[in-house]
Amino acid sequence: MEIEQTVSAPETKTGRLIGTVLRAQSGFFWVLTEQGLLECRLRGRLKKERQATDLVVIGDQVEVVLVGYGQGAIEAVLPRRSQLARRAAGSRGAYKEDVIVANVDQVLLVFACAKPEFTPRMLDRYLVICEHSELPAIIVATKIDLVGREVAESLFRPYEQIGYPVVYTSIISGEGIADLRDRLIGKISVVTGKSGVGKSSLLNAIQPGLNLRTGEVSERLTKGRHTTTVAELIPLTMPGGGYVADTPGIREIGLWKLPARDLAWCFREFRPFLRDCYFAGCTHLHEPDCAVRAAVERGEITPERYDSYVRLMNSDEEG
Repeated sequence: MEIEQTVSAPETKTGRLIGTVLRAQSGFFWVLTEQGLLECRLRGRLKKERQATDLVVIGDQVEVVLVGYGQGAIEAVLPRRSQLARRAAGSRGAYKEDVIVANVDQVLLVFACAKPEFTPRMLDRYLVICEHSELPAIIVATKIDLVGREVAESLFRPYEQIGYPVVYTSIISGEGIADLRDRLIGKISVVTGKSGVGKSSLLNAIQPGLNLRTGEVSERLTKGRHTTTVAELIPLTMPGGGYVADTPGIREIGLWKLPARDLAWCFREFRPFLRDCYFAGCTHLHEPDCAVRAAVERGEITPERYDSYVRLMNSDEEG
């Protein structure tokens, strides 16, 4: 498969290119540059300089020097303007940052209205991760034809009321597909959601044959060397371009429990009340004169969202 999309950054220094990392696995990085797709390794110096965080991940903009036909060496990693990350176990019981995708523009959270049943607490968990990463989240409601538009809106209205955009879609009727396609143009988008919600069908409706193209890109990038599932960016070929991130780590990101002190801020409707609690460091669970719980009683925060907060504070289990 020929990848027609080019990176926006120009060539830099003599003999060096700026490219986008499309795939990373086992010390190999496949970088899309103005001279095509290059299989790259890291320079030894760079490995020593960047041990505090993930060396290179998909979405990174990197500076590459050619070392052979179709091969390059990564000399530098440009600063990341955003990233989707989680906490991962490190050595000696410590924790380290696990960056999944760099330079992300938005996260599309795909949830079905039915088959499988809509699970608000799982959506709340994903939204918490997006808020903590300071990434815009777009909720995509699929299979609205199974329940009707009115019922679909009743399911997701609480999220619209606190400011999250919701795109209502149906593969059967085509509703919402054009709107969603427009939101992907020119952006690096992470698309996630549990199995069965219709992510693949949705992406194929946006760009027909995307699954086939994904397979072709994977075959081109692996060249028969690797067989395991890894993270990669899939270029979109529609006018204006863009990328969709496909990574197994995204499916697991909901398992990351944030530090308790950060959790309340990640519920955006809690924020106006966080400084009004009587006790500094209020957990909003049992303390007297809690402004958050008072807002719940007044109906300014929904009981369902508050219940999600309580469950996340008290348990590592998925909702």
